[in-house]
Amino acid sequence: MASRTTPLVTNEYYHVFNRGVARQPIFSLRHDYQQALLAIEYYRFSKPPIKLSRFKTLAQGEKNKLMSSLNQDHPKLTKIISYCLMPNHFHLLLRQVADDGISKFVGQLSNSYTRYFNTKHSRVGPLFQGPFKSVHVESEEQLIHLSRYIHLNPYVSSVVRETELTCYPWSSYRDYLKGGSNFVDLSPVLSRFKSISEYQLFVSNHADYARELEFIKHLTLDTG
Repeated sequence: MASRTTPLVTNEYYHVFNRGVARQPIFSLRHDYQQALLAIEYYRFSKPPIKLSRFKTLAQGEKNKLMSSLNQDHPKLTKIISYCLMPNHFHLLLRQVADDGISKFVGQLSNSYTRYFNTKHSRVGPLFQGPFKSVHVESEEQLIHLSRYIHLNPYVSSVVRETELTCYPWSSYRDYLKGGSNFVDLSPVLSRFKSISEYQLFVSNHADYARELEFIKHLTLDTG
């Protein structure tokens, strides 16, 4: 992967996103989403002891033991703050915790998932639309608003109805509402709110406005 013109800064937050080539789907089956989430969880660690393909062949007890060991004392490349996987794109809110950590993490994630997807769906060639994009998060306010934007994505994009948003299985929103996660660091966002209910209200109160903005954006692009 080519080096970035402006290196990402360790201990800073970034909104990272990318989409499929020519806006083609990158997640077609339930197993596709599951594979991507496993890769996100696994490759946030720096130099895991075995490849993900080998990890998948382990018995469940061995998998649990290895993941427990990694979580306890293994260095990380990045912390996952929020995520959402959509049919043709993904959003990640990350905190880089090692030098060049985000680039290494996304590189491993993209390469691993592309190999899986191409094999699974009998295709060849690149899956993603060039290098990933990133936006530096410059304030606490921007951080919580980005988390809301990411969690609203399935509704804004008309993948689910608003009443189904809390059940969407391929985002971290459900983890936020449960107040716990195996691999998502909820505290940078939830610590800004008095309760989980207050965060949920923060998200839901913006849903219709966000969807209207998305509609206007597409209308402008279609008629421009």
